[in-house]
Amino acid sequence: MKRLAVFLVACLALGLAQKGELRLFIWSEYIDPAILQAFTQKYGYRVRMDLYESNEEMIAKLQAGGVSQYDIIVPSDFYVPSIIRLGLVQPLNHAKIPNLKNLDDKFKNPPFDPGNRYSAAYQWGTTGLIFRKDKVAKPDSWAVLFKDPKAPFILMDSPREMLGNALRYLGYSVNTKNPKEVQAAGQLLLQAKKSRYFLGFEGGVGGKNRVVAGAATYAVVYNGDAVKAADENPGKVEFTIPKEGATLWVDSLMIPAKAPNPEAAHLFINFILDGKVGAQLSNFNRYATPNRAALPYIRPEDRKNPAIYPSPEVMKRSEFILDLGKDNRIYDEVWTAVKSR
Repeated sequence: MKRLAVFLVACLALGLAQKGELRLFIWSEYIDPAILQAFTQKYGYRVRMDLYESNEEMIAKLQAGGVSQYDIIVPSDFYVPSIIRLGLVQPLNHAKIPNLKNLDDKFKNPPFDPGNRYSAAYQWGTTGLIFRKDKVAKPDSWAVLFKDPKAPFILMDSPREMLGNALRYLGYSVNTKNPKEVQAAGQLLLQAKKSRYFLGFEGGVGGKNRVVAGAATYAVVYNGDAVKAADENPGKVEFTIPKEGATLWVDSLMIPAKAPNPEAAHLFINFILDGKVGAQLSNFNRYATPNRAALPYIRPEDRKNPAIYPSPEVMKRSEFILDLGKDNRIYDEVWTAVKSR
């Protein structure tokens, strides 16, 4: 009898092992670990997570073989068309993702992926400034970085977002195709680099961490990272969107073209799009949810927080970054010049 019991336990363990794992490639500090545990408990797939700090880093990893190593990636909207054109992702099977219906209308059929053929919205937000409120007054303009810096600052290591905010300061669209306007934004960043207060470029949560540590006074960051930092360091740091506006973004869930476990990937996307799980995600990340079914479960104070859900006035002077096709090269060339000089 004992041998039979041991045999049955061994078979059960083998069955669980054969269930396999979900390989997630995602930004730092961008998902509640409890969500991953709940997914494993519900479906039996272990989750192995690798992290990146920029879209460029993620795409480079995919092109170097990661396309067959990961089941889920989370790129920003303005990189989605390029990722599709490069053949790095596979179409979604909508029949396996019934919770797609939970997406708010403005995140269905997005311009960067008509019909959500390849992607499903994960979180959305904005860039802006995190600053040491215990050292300086609340800045109302990007001028604290671009005109006459008077305190240590960090720029975001993301070409379209950093150039986009410089373009907003100059009064131009973040999606301009005018080379002279993009070059003017590049010159503005080069001028900022020459300041004795410039501390460098940081991707992901790097800028936020340096402001919290006191090494920098200002940093260009993503809003959710700053909101979490403000809660964890009351009286020290705060987030603001300058009067000129800022860049907006949507991050989406996608499945690499040669994902080792597409079945688990579809289960994961559908799991994230559940209303209560979507709320848990945003309540942890402090980013806005694209999930209409999640809104009733979002913390009331977060729903009212303009740093998470910007006011209509802020939205009017901010812009979602668009993929510009062949005109992306204008930004690539200017960014290369900015980083190399």
